[in-house]
Amino acid sequence: MISVDQLRLLALDATEAPGEPLAALEAQLIRLAVAVSVTSLDETAIQQAIGSAFEAGATPAQVQEISSLVSGLGVHSLMASSVAIIEKARAAGFVIDGELDVPRQKLWDRYVGNDPFWTGFEKELPGFLRSMLILSPDQFEAFFSYCAVPWKSGQVRAKVKELAAMACDATPAHRFLPGFKLHLANAVALGAGSLALDEALAIAAAAPLHAGTGRWASGG
Repeated sequence: MISVDQLRLLALDATEAPGEPLAALEAQLIRLAVAVSVTSLDETAIQQAIGSAFEAGATPAQVQEISSLVSGLGVHSLMASSVAIIEKARAAGFVIDGELDVPRQKLWDRYVGNDPFWTGFEKELPGFLRSMLILSPDQFEAFFSYCAVPWKSGQVRAKVKELAAMACDATPAHRFLPGFKLHLANAVALGAGSLALDEALAIAAAAPLHAGTGRWASGG
């Protein structure tokens, strides 16, 4: 099992350029991302992070965009299970055609095609997209639509969103290596240097533990 320290070493090996440290607003948005992540959901930390983000100059639209971005962590459940569902189903005797029919092929061409981003994605999560499409075209299409929302609104710089996503994938309670590597590569490609990477991962390492969401659960 990979540790947070090992993820940090991977990140610092990704670039030799120190780059710029995180600006105050960028750091607060990443801290917000970690607090609101489904692996944390610490009510006090969320309240504090939102307030600190506003104090650092964030707009409500930027705070919402970060929340929207991080909510996409839920798709990791699909990433971790789609290939296994098909493999185990076939082993159990279910007949599942591995070829794409015409409607599924049209969806693949529309959303994946030859896009280099999804080519890189496939290297980290081989077979996931195809398996998800075979199992549920509705889920496949919804995956792309939902994950695109925080990238359409464009309230937060792409580099900061990649750093925020990377930090969430690196939290002690998550450590999702495929997503971490993807977002790390994207952040570096967008200009993030070792200083910003190290700061983002320090925020990730200090993520609050998930203590439960009693206030919402009790309706209080």
